[in-house]
Amino acid sequence: MANVCVFCASSRTLDDRWLALATETGEELARRGHTLVSGGGCVGMMGAVVEGARAAGGRTIGVIPQSLVDLEVADLDSDELLVTDSLADRKTLMDEKSDAFVALPGGLGTLDELFEVWTTATLALHAKPMVIVDVDGFYRPLLDWIRGLGEQRFLKPAALDLLMVADSVPAALDLIDARLT
Repeated sequence: MANVCVFCASSRTLDDRWLALATETGEELARRGHTLVSGGGCVGMMGAVVEGARAAGGRTIGVIPQSLVDLEVADLDSDELLVTDSLADRKTLMDEKSDAFVALPGGLGTLDELFEVWTTATLALHAKPMVIVDVDGFYRPLLDWIRGLGEQRFLKPAALDLLMVADSVPAALDLIDARLT
């Protein structure tokens, strides 16, 4: 099966519904036989997604910079924990280890990771599927703004077509599975 990278928040102050969504994502990845690639953290949604994957018998790969290991937020229970020198190195290694990408709700870090893989896809540096999970319209304002970029010709229609959107975790993974087969 595939290595699926999940981008999500690591905040410790999130509403329980976002943690439940992350747990569900990890569980669903494991049920489908996929390996979870994550940012290597054990807190917030990032911690919940790895816990969900492991609880359902899944394999996890965490990629984390040494600076975050030093803050004691590393997922030391990962099947494979890869420590990098910097956040930039972390993103590169996560991209290399992954066959597909899922963006759950998150903040700046999530958006940074999503936009980097999307940008590299528009440059034909990879053809890996990318899906935003837009639960309860979380990403609707961003998606509206992005569509506006297309209308103003700052973004080509082909670039918009590269990023898929789903309203649930199962639907997102169905899109990935269809693209990977």
